[in-house]
Parts: sequence; C-alpha cells; structure tokens
Amino acid sequence: MPGENASAELLAALGKLLGNVRSTPLALDVPGADDARRVKDEIANQLSDYVLPRLMQLEGPLLAVVGGSTGAGKSTLVNSIIGERVTESGVLRPTTRSPVLVHHPDDAAWFQPDRILPELPRTTVPSNDTYALRLAASTKIPRGLAILDAPDVDSIDQGNRELAAQLLSAADLWLFVTSAARYSDQVPWDYLRMATERSTSVAVVLDRTNTDAVTEVRGHLARMMTSRGLSDSPLFTVPESGVDADGLLPPASVGPIVGWLHDLAGDPEARRMVMTQTLDGAIRHNVLRAHDVADAMDAQIELCELLYREIDTIYRSGLEAFAAQSTDGTLLRGEVLIRWQEFVGTGELSRSVEEKASRIRDRIVDGVTGKRTRSSEVVAAIEHGLFTLIVEHAEAAAETSSRSWAKNSAGRTLLGGTRDLDRAARDFRVKAERTVRDWRQWVLELVRTDGADKRMTAKFLAFGVNGIGVALMIVMFASSSDEVESGGTVALGQKLLSAIFGDDVVSDLMAKAQVDLESRVAALFEGEMQRFVGVLGRPDLLKASQSELRESARMAEYARHADFLNIATTG
Repeated sequence: MPGENASAELLAALGKLLGNVRSTPLALDVPGADDARRVKDEIANQLSDYVLPRLMQLEGPLLAVVGGSTGAGKSTLVNSIIGERVTESGVLRPTTRSPVLVHHPDDAAWFQPDRILPELPRTTVPSNDTYALRLAASTKIPRGLAILDAPDVDSIDQGNRELAAQLLSAADLWLFVTSAARYSDQVPWDYLRMATERSTSVAVVLDRTNTDAVTEVRGHLARMMTSRGLSDSPLFTVPESGVDADGLLPPASVGPIVGWLHDLAGDPEARRMVMTQTLDGAIRHNVLRAHDVADAMDAQIELCELLYREIDTIYRSGLEAFAAQSTDGTLLRGEVLIRWQEFVGTGELSRSVEEKASRIRDRIVDGVTGKRTRSSEVVAAIEHGLFTLIVEHAEAAAETSSRSWAKNSAGRTLLGGTRDLDRAARDFRVKAERTVRDWRQWVLELVRTDGADKRMTAKFLAFGVNGIGVALMIVMFASSSDEVESGGTVALGQKLLSAIFGDDVVSDLMAKAQVDLESRVAALFEGEMQRFVGVLGRPDLLKASQSELRESARMAEYARHADFLNIATTG
C-alpha cells in the first residue's frame, strides 16, 4: 500500500471474503451455531464498515472512536477535547441518542454514506435514533482527525451495546475511557482484549479520578494493561474536576490528550502508522475468524447430511412403493377392473383373439367402435386410480419426513418456521392430475408410433388405438402379479396385444410405458422433496460454501501479507 489506496489484489480478495462470509449458511441450530452466527456478523460488519472503506481512502482522516464504561464521562471528555459542546451527556441510563462524529468542515466528504460505516444513516441534527450517525462539523478539531462518541460498551440496552461494538470495530484508534470506579470491570477488559487480538491502536483514558487516588489507581491500571498486552498503549489521566458554564473540563485536564491527538493529525506518517497497524490487525484477525466460521460449518454439514438422508430415503421409498404397486395388480381393483371387464366382454374377446389376425381387425372394428364410451370410462378409472396412488404416497412421504425431522431439535426448528410441510403441497393434486393425463396421452402416442406393424392397416390403427392403449396400460398394471383377482381378463388383454404386435413388441411397449410413468412420478416426488431441501439446504452446497469461504480467507491472507510487506519495505 505505498500509494493512496490498497492494491487491487487486496481489495478484490477482501471483497470476495466479505461476499462469502455473508452468504455462509448457518441455519441449523447445532451446538455453537449462535456463536458462529455472531462471529459471521462481526466479520461482515468490520469488513464492510471499516476495512474495505479504509483501504479505499487511506489518505482520509484518522477516526478515533471514544468508547468505554457507563458513567465514565465520555461525552464530557469529547466536548472538552474538541473545545465546544458537540454532544450531550445523559443523566438517565441508557442515554438514548445518536452517536456523534465530529470532524473538520473541510473533511466532511470523507464521512458521506458511501464511505466509513456505510449502512448507518446520516443526520446533522440531534436525534434519538440510536442507529443514525450524527455528523457535526467543527473548526476546533484539526483536519485529518475525526472523533466519534460511541454508546456505553456495558449499557443496559442491547442495541446500545451492539452499536458500541460496531463503532469500535470501525475505528482507526480507540480512545477507551474508564474511571476509578469502573476500570477493573470485566466488560471493558473484554473489549480491550479484543483490541489486543486485532492489534488495534488503543489509548486508555482514566477519567473522573480523585486527585488523592490518581497515583495508586493509575499504577494499578498500568500494570493491568501491561499484563494484557497493552504496555505500548498511551495511558492518560483526567482528574476529577468541575466543569465550566459550557460543561467543559479545564483545558489543563485534557491538554495531554488534545496535544497527542493533534500531533497525530498533523503528522501524515504517524497517522499512517496508526491506520496501518489497525488495518493489518483487523484483516489478519478477520481472516482467522473466517476460518473459525468455516470450521463451525462442519457440524452444520453433518446434521444437514443426516436430515437430507432421512427425507431422501423416505421419498425414494415412496417412489419404489409406487413403482411396485403400479405393476402388481394394485391398480386393477375396484373401479378400474370393473370398467375393464365391461369394456372387453370376456366371451366375445376370447373368441376374437383365437381367430386369425385377418379377422381380428373386423372383430375390433365391430366391437371396439361400439364400446368407445366404455373405453373412456376405463381411461377415467385408470387416471383416477393412478392419481389416488400417487397422492397417497406423496402425503405419506411428507408426513413421515416431518415426523422424522421432529425427532431432532434442529429439525423441529426448521419445521416450526414453515407451514404445511407435513402435507403434500397445495398444488400437488393439480400437478398429479396433469402428470397422469400427460402419461396416458404419451402411451397412446407410443402405441400409434412404436406399435405400428405391417400386419395392421391404417384403418385398424385408427379405430383401435384407444382400445389398444387401454389394454397396454391394464396389462402393464398386472405385469408382476398373479392376476388372481382379475378373473383372467388381463390375460385376454395380453393375448390381444400379442396377437396384434407379438410378444417382444408388447414387452418393449410395457417397459417404455413403465419407465416413463416412473420418471414422471419421480419428478413429482423430487419437487415435493425440494420443499424440505429448500428449508434445509443441500449438503453439497454447504460443503461448496465452506470450501469457498476457506479459499477466500487464504487468498485474503496472501494478499494481506504481500500488501503490508510492501508497506514495510517502501513506506
């Protein structure tokens, strides 16, 4: 980064990492999922709020975020450092107001919505909108420096705490404020520990400390900072004192802090060093945390595979059961068998199929043409029987899948967020009716095309195609049964088809019809299964997302190393 902006390679690598982090699916409630989601959000926030905007404007003003404990006097300190009242301190806790970013008027363009903290709306007037960033211009703050007054890190309001963490993550420099009463509290030290992990530039301010206790408290705080890796961080002390009519502390109380900040603002190299330290640490830290998120996906993938296998097995079993029942005679019970028997007329058909092929045509013309209404009744019965069988298996698969998922807490959560997964989809019956109708038409076309034979005249085919198609479907439905319940009428259909086509052609036609039917029903069941997959996600896609996240983290680390090594050698 020897120039004004980071390298294109680093920006591209971090942009890719941000996209992959945001798209990482962590929907399943496995152990550790909440922590992984929190880390994911924190990575995405810091990359989008700070790292990428700062890399694109390295010459911009140094942003110092003032954060710390409740009641530490941050707002009064900010006003006193600047030298005028720009932010209001609240008597009641938590203070409900927008965070205030104070900058020199000539630096205003650096803090427009497309720059740092892009997702926070901007305002220039005092507001109670906690998530609006109020921009306040002041000529008393030097160019090259901006100070942001953040909410309390230990606020009783969760929204304030979350915003404080977000603002601190977007800082080039933390001005962390505590007091004699709060400096040993756990929450502030949790934040300072994060600063150490990220290599964030930090200065600590011990505020509101009685003069008699300053030496002792400062010494203890300094030792605590050293033991926690903050020995190089400046430590400023602001003794307890009164304020003037504008609510400002005496200039001497804040003079060392003001002088230090102004020196930073006026020294481009020092400002650059602070930014570089924080940026490098932020990138390195977020790359490592991205790997943590990828590791957390292992549990997501394992559970996703389990839940996916359950529904896949259930719907496959449903399809297999349907396929078996479409050939074992199940469909030749009740209405279908009655309509078929009425259609064929056992005595007449048995005499017909025993005659020579030349006379079969005449018998079919005489018999079938007179029974066209009955052939339509058989078709209607077949379509209804197929439709019913498909719906029964789809409903059973949906119910069984829901019961299976309900045995797992994560599965119950998925079910709770989606209505009616325990039933087939609302439009499934319409789709099933269309599927059956399309298959029946396809079978008739199959008979018309693949079943053409030199032994059949065009006239015979024209009159007999519907009847032959019905016979083909009936015989197919009983192809794996012993036909006990059909009273021998299916055998008559088989004899009729064999007399017309020959056994080999009949077998081929039945196989094609069966394969096509199963293929159509499989597509229906796949659509039903996808309702569960849509809620769950696919294991292979989770694995791909995990791999992409890990790869983008590796590439970001490579780019970081090359970019910041370039700084060290040329900066």
